[in-house]
Amino acid sequence: MLGILAKPAERRQRQSTVGQHTIVSVEARLGLQHMCADPLGEALNSVQMGMQKFKIRLTRDANHAQSANLLIRKMYSWRGYTTAATPVAHTPNKICLSVFFAEQTIGTLTVGLDAAEGLSADAMYQDRIDPLRKAGRIICEMTKLAVDSNVRSRKVLASLFHIAYIHARYLNGSTDLLAEVNPRHVAFYERMLGFQQLGEERHCERVNAPAVLMRVETAYMDAQIRKFGGQAEAVKGEKSIYPYFFSKSDEIGIAQRLLENHQ
Repeated sequence: MLGILAKPAERRQRQSTVGQHTIVSVEARLGLQHMCADPLGEALNSVQMGMQKFKIRLTRDANHAQSANLLIRKMYSWRGYTTAATPVAHTPNKICLSVFFAEQTIGTLTVGLDAAEGLSADAMYQDRIDPLRKAGRIICEMTKLAVDSNVRSRKVLASLFHIAYIHARYLNGSTDLLAEVNPRHVAFYERMLGFQQLGEERHCERVNAPAVLMRVETAYMDAQIRKFGGQAEAVKGEKSIYPYFFSKSDEIGIAQRLLENHQ
């Protein structure tokens, strides 16, 4: 309603501000289900709709950050997790990506850089992470992943992961991506993205649930993207979601837009 009542110049300014933070627009089949399902497991088996357009943006706007936080709370509470105390935020060492469909937040993921304050994963797994640092590895982590339970699309997940990878590898020279995941999701990360377990199961106080530390080398992701990226319709029998990533040639433009919007 506010957009309808605003003056045309105000609407154009608001639309311009939102648009400048859009990293990529993608068409994909967005499956919908009436019953809740596992956003990382059953999300890959769904009833399909026609082609729909969704956008991935940097979450800088306060309203968009609030929408991302609401989605996280919704999905975490549905799983029985405690909502993380620290809300999503765009800082020099963290970026929050949000997926929008019809201007509604349907997915979010935060990428954190290894800075002086360390990573979120250090709270439980510093003994596993420090050897990587000592070996000269450059680390990023993915946190606060949430996808609306009514959305079913490999492309949505793949696009989020791919832009996180681009931010980590292209903009920050990262050699490794880390993720703390619930034990029930370990198989997904192994099969779909090539992660390997780095730390044993421990109890995560932030969400009051068990977690396992996973790691994937960005060089491995690069090889898989070169092999499969942008070939969702052509590659048959591949079990990972790398065919749903963008093509390697698309990465340059995405990295440039990410760099421009991140400044």
